[in-house]
Amino acid sequence: HVQLVESGGGSVQAGGSLRLSCVSSGLTNRTNCIGWFRQAPGMEREGVAAIYTTAGSTYYSDSVKGRFTIPQDNAKNKVYLRMESLKPADTAVYYCAVDGGDRCYRGSWHIRGTFSYWGQGTQVTVSS
Repeated sequence: HVQLVESGGGSVQAGGSLRLSCVSSGLTNRTNCIGWFRQAPGMEREGVAAIYTTAGSTYYSDSVKGRFTIPQDNAKNKVYLRMESLKPADTAVYYCAVDGGDRCYRGSWHIRGTFSYWGQGTQVTVSS
């Protein structure tokens, strides 16, 4: 069965950096879209970045563009979320999710309901 495990969350001061990891197993789709979402208390879960793993194409929300990147390590079935210039507004639980590759290139990667499989989440706290 499909399993996603996130790690790398923690506490950091504003302006700092963190790298989250998402390890996947049991994937059966020929192509995959892996997304990173976040959810702050009382807020909707929002997509912040995604990668179409076959081509390496990446997608970002306006709120993180230029600060976050989503590199991958295919040999280790890992996708990362590298976060720089962090702001208190980035404080949230971060989740990775996976589904077919078309979720990326058809433009629905930022929609929570697009993805079938989710990790358990990792907390990121940015203090001012």
